[in-house]
Amino acid sequence: MAKNDRFVVRHGNDWAVKKGGVAAPESVHRKQSSAEQQAKSTVRGLGGGEVRIQGRDGKWRDSDTVAPGNDPNPPRDKKH
Repeated sequence: MAKNDRFVVRHGNDWAVKKGGVAAPESVHRKQSSAEQQAKSTVRGLGGGEVRIQGRDGKWRDSDTVAPGNDPNPPRDKKH
């Protein structure tokens, strides 16, 4: 697990963005989609990483790799 990875998990009736190994959530949201957007934004700002999303049943339902948001030398699109 990389230091930039974040997890979207149930937090009571809400959804929380958590960093692995830390008990307290970074943020709590009413909607899962809001928590997912916040997690992706955080990871992008930290230089990229993984965002894992937990379903209502407690099983991991999705995982997204987020590219760095502040890359000074982004790859160039050679197709267009």
